[in-house]
Amino acid sequence: MVELIAFISLGLIILILFEWRARRDAKQSSGDGQDGTAEPQGSVDGECCGQHLVCERETLLQTNAVPEYFDDEELDTLAGIPADDYTETQREEIRAVFETLEEKDVPAWCRSIQLRNIALPEDIREEALLICRERRASRASSSQPR
Repeated sequence: MVELIAFISLGLIILILFEWRARRDAKQSSGDGQDGTAEPQGSVDGECCGQHLVCERETLLQTNAVPEYFDDEELDTLAGIPADDYTETQREEIRAVFETLEEKDVPAWCRSIQLRNIALPEDIREEALLICRERRASRASSSQPR
């Protein structure tokens, strides 16, 4: 019986230490945004759900935030229109803006697009997600001790 209690206690101690370290690491990495803004961690498991263009776990996107414009004010006319309903001209407008962005600006542009209620066509959305994931992975790998 004593061995069982000791085993359970040891397991709880390991779990507590793991959680403490994960939270400490999340706190330390939350201020590592390359644009100078902190990106709070919203999940203990460290995994992104993949459901959103820009990971809400990292950005905690607020509805009262002010969108940042990237010389793309003309896209505001697309607000509220489903991506499947865009004309070819509208798709080309979005593509033209997307292709002028520097890679480091893509996550901020995606947040801005979401705040402005503009849906991205699937192909552009996938490219933007890929860039955001690559930047997140490179940030994570560069912050790991060697």
